Amino acid sequence: MQETKDKLRLKDQLCFPIYLCAKELTRKYSELLEEYNLTYTQYIVMMYFWEIRSSNVKEVSETLMLDPSTLTPLLKKLEAKGYLRRTRSSADERNLSITLTEEGTALEEKVLCIHDKMCESTGIGSDERKQLYELIYRILTNLNRSQEE
Repeated sequence: MQETKDKLRLKDQLCFPIYLCAKELTRKYSELLEEYNLTYTQYIVMMYFWEIRSSNVKEVSETLMLDPSTLTPLLKKLEAKGYLRRTRSSADERNLSITLTEEGTALEEKVLCIHDKMCESTGIGSDERKQLYELIYRILTNLNRSQEE
């Protein structure tokens, strides 16, 4: 019976330190992004567009694992800030095309320092970050695979 109870100790739970780490990383990002008037989630969306440049709601939603009902208000706010442009497809009005604007592109240069500050804050080197990234994505892949089965 004791062995079973030991499995419920916080020190034996992978989810707890991951939860705490995600919470603290998000808090730190939020502090750094404040001067750029961006939320953490808006920053994630912008990172997607700095890489892709143009997309649609479905692709952004799938890639970032954000529900469209969460994503749409984010996209509207980023458009209001001048960083993205949303336009309806002439071929299919249900399809909303989203593109990065010149202002959105310029923002990328302004926030480059955030990456270095966050890397420094974690106190781990680039090899360790890469290894951690790969482990986390392996866990995500396995969890998603088990949901599909």
